[in-house]
Amino acid sequence: MKHFLRMLIQVCVYFYCKCLWRCMKFVVRKLTGRCELQRICYNNKPGAGRTMKIESSLRDSKSKLLQTSVSVHPDAIEKTVDDIMELKKINPDINPQLGISLQACLLQIVGYRNLIAEVEKLRREPYDSDNPQHEEMLLKLWKSLKPDTPLEARISKQWCEIGFQGDDPKTDFRGMGLLGLYNLEYFAEWDVVTAQQVLSDSLHPKYREVTKEEISKFSKAEWEKKRLDKAIGYSFAIVGINITDLAYNLLISGALKTHFYNVAPEAPTLSHFQQTFCYLMHEFHKFWIEEDPMDIMEFNRVREKFRKRILKQLQNPDMALCPHFAASEGLINM
Repeated sequence: MKHFLRMLIQVCVYFYCKCLWRCMKFVVRKLTGRCELQRICYNNKPGAGRTMKIESSLRDSKSKLLQTSVSVHPDAIEKTVDDIMELKKINPDINPQLGISLQACLLQIVGYRNLIAEVEKLRREPYDSDNPQHEEMLLKLWKSLKPDTPLEARISKQWCEIGFQGDDPKTDFRGMGLLGLYNLEYFAEWDVVTAQQVLSDSLHPKYREVTKEEISKFSKAEWEKKRLDKAIGYSFAIVGINITDLAYNLLISGALKTHFYNVAPEAPTLSHFQQTFCYLMHEFHKFWIEEDPMDIMEFNRVREKFRKRILKQLQNPDMALCPHFAASEGLINM
């Protein structure tokens, strides 16, 4: 019986998607005089809410032109918009705003796909100690984080001071390839004050301030233990590579579309991804202090809890993880 009901529901959903929904779209177009793309563009403000609806409409269309429009080359977007307008019999002179809005949406959609390809390429490229460019970036990371401490040798236990596991960092980049180094170096150079502070705190962790309400819940024995326990730090570089993995998976899964479609008025770039990494590093650091783990073995638990919190935030179509990167002014007239 349960199997029969499941099959019946699947048939009903299929019928709705393939038949009833198309009929409804046809009726609404006749009543409003506007196609679905027009209704989305005119009834939604610029940003993730509108772009994601446009993307869904194009993908689900029965038209091959509309289906493939989400994967065209960036240089072909303008012509693709003209072809869509012609297919939908929309006069660009009467509806000039539609073409502008569609082009802005397609730039974001195609840009997101290209960003995935660019990030994936970096992730797949292994660190090569014989490559001068790779070595230069690694040494630059050290200088940015420890400007007053010269690195005594390329192979050195000093690397542990910025959170690598051994005397040669190249072994720690195996999981995320060059992407991990690119992100760490960007964080250390682009937001050097924050990066140095996070590094310092990871080496010399401090407890967060405990509220009076929390104190009241502790027994005397628990409070004494809490007071004597040491706060737990973490390995800065290793956590940075781990947060790179988190950012990568958010990108690949499409979860970051909400953020990027709200902050990038056109195509999201590698810089947008790296800025998002910086934000995640800073937020994870604060979250780690808030969670106050008993030991480093709790890292996976804390990371998973942090991941779920970020995912929940990204479910909001108006969400921009990094408010100071928001391009709302640039999105207004698109």
